[in-house]
Amino acid sequence: MYDFYQKLVTIVFPRLRDFHGVKTNSFDGHGNYTFGFAESTVFPEIDPSKMEKTQGLAISITTTAKDDKQGLALLKALGMPFVK
Repeated sequence: MYDFYQKLVTIVFPRLRDFHGVKTNSFDGHGNYTFGFAESTVFPEIDPSKMEKTQGLAISITTTAKDDKQGLALLKALGMPFVK
């Protein structure tokens, strides 16, 4: 899980065009964070030439935080690039 998260933060987000950070309003009230991509080809392992049609991707990050404030602090500490 940490490998996926590290790849997401250090490789995938910087590759996105016009990326300024993820929004802070996608928490669920229990410290968990969900966001999505319109195309799953943003990940380097996915070969776009092998895909017949474009697919989206939803990612949920489940934390041990008790509320959104703690979840935000945790993800910031782990390097999540939130919008300023």
